[in-house]
Amino acid sequence: MGELANCPVCDTLFVQTQFRSVCDKCYKEEEKKYETVYAFLRKRDNRKALLDEVVEGTGVSRDLILKFIRTGRIQLSNFPNLGYPCEKCGTSIRKDRLCESCSQDIHKQLHQVEQEAQISERNKRQSSPSTAAFYSQSTKK
Repeated sequence: MGELANCPVCDTLFVQTQFRSVCDKCYKEEEKKYETVYAFLRKRDNRKALLDEVVEGTGVSRDLILKFIRTGRIQLSNFPNLGYPCEKCGTSIRKDRLCESCSQDIHKQLHQVEQEAQISERNKRQSSPSTAAFYSQSTKK
């Protein structure tokens, strides 16, 4: 079952579910805008349009078009030039949340952190026995 939430568009109280993130009134408006976008993209001349060209041609906000793409309502496989921005650098991508470059950068950083943790752990293990031996010898005197 859904939970009560305020509509992010009009601030009306509604029951939010996994399928609806806006109230009924705003949902109907979104549906009209979706139909506008989809009709624009169905035209042969517009199938190769970029995101900004779709925004300009339909008057629908960029964020709403991105929502249609992210929720799978607009299939990018049918529109070769349409994409959405990488969440880190903003480069236009067609799958996942990050571009290849940002993804590789994050993997390199994670690998570096893991290596540093291993080195730190190794240093702790190497210094611990000698410290323990020092204390045990000094307490025997």
